[in-house]
Amino acid sequence: MIVWKTLPRVGVISTLLSAIILSGCGIVPSAGPNRQQITEASQSKDPEISDFMLVDINRDVLTSLSQYAPPTLEGRFSNRKRPSKYVIGVGDAVTVTVWEGAAGGLFSRPAVDGLGTGSQSAAIPEQQVTKDGTISVPFAGRIKVAGKTAEEVEETIVSNLTGKAIEPQALVVVTKSVNNTATVIGEVNAPGRIMLTPRGERILDVIATAGGNKIPVHEAFVVMSRGGVNAAVPLQTIMGRPSENVYVMPDDTISIIREPQTFTVFGAAARNAQVAFSTAGISLTEALAQVGGPMDNRADPRGVYLMRFETEKVARALNPEHTASSQNGYVRVVYQLNMHQADAILLASGFRMRNKDAIYISNAPLSDLNKVLSVFSTVASPISQATNIADGF
Repeated sequence: MIVWKTLPRVGVISTLLSAIILSGCGIVPSAGPNRQQITEASQSKDPEISDFMLVDINRDVLTSLSQYAPPTLEGRFSNRKRPSKYVIGVGDAVTVTVWEGAAGGLFSRPAVDGLGTGSQSAAIPEQQVTKDGTISVPFAGRIKVAGKTAEEVEETIVSNLTGKAIEPQALVVVTKSVNNTATVIGEVNAPGRIMLTPRGERILDVIATAGGNKIPVHEAFVVMSRGGVNAAVPLQTIMGRPSENVYVMPDDTISIIREPQTFTVFGAAARNAQVAFSTAGISLTEALAQVGGPMDNRADPRGVYLMRFETEKVARALNPEHTASSQNGYVRVVYQLNMHQADAILLASGFRMRNKDAIYISNAPLSDLNKVLSVFSTVASPISQATNIADGF
């Protein structure tokens, strides 16, 4: 009992409190690093600790990011309309009808056969354009049609029949075409080859012809391939931005793929979760709202972070002198939002979320102190009781 009397109660409490505070990082639970720790890590000389870029979200950053937006269909393929001329190609199917100016010619029947004035036309059965690009027309021979329009083929047939038939006229119709089609595959109701018309079809036209998409719009991505060049954009973007609804060209391949877009929120948020995008292109403000925002009694409003991989080109635009290493052409970037700034909400509204982004909200320093004091109260209470007992002797 003499020990308790020689060590004052205040000394016991102060010593214990100091020990708890000094070792608080190890014994007090925390959702992650606080703002100061993240800042110190970004400035560390140890490359393994500071192997990321810490970037404050401001107007200059938003401007830089807007200049490196994901590729668009219009930017990658332009939005030019396909030529209105319908060029025939190898493998296409065509029909030819020949008329004559009077009965009794090569393609007409005489008037005496009981059919009035006589039939003055003859339909040549459908035929496929051969490998050498020709079709056969009686009395006109083999006609070169590949690379020509129907009108040009008609002129050739009439020219070859002149002097053989009575004032010949010809009509050429392409009934099936494999050279003026686009392929639509993936999450559509009727995938296949879609025949293009001289009118000019756009992406949404061919998707509709293929039966429409069969998955939620905000989960659908359109991948367009042309001449070895690919580009992917959300279907919702095409529907909301007319310039992205580009014209489809022959031999284009359009794939509708399902790729749910998600972001993750953890730390001092009202709800820690992986959240699916409810629509394409939501902002950081909308993302925070979907999880209830920062917790009033715990979060550090100056320590809201968004983590993602940026291309080396974007990283250099944000900070030409950054030292973070590149992994397959990408750099880890941590964006910091200070909610104490007057324009923080506007800045967050202009910051667009991307798939697999991670939002972390750090604890306020006072929140960590409260945890330390809570632990102290639990530990100090029985010591205080023991001291009181000792004082009674």
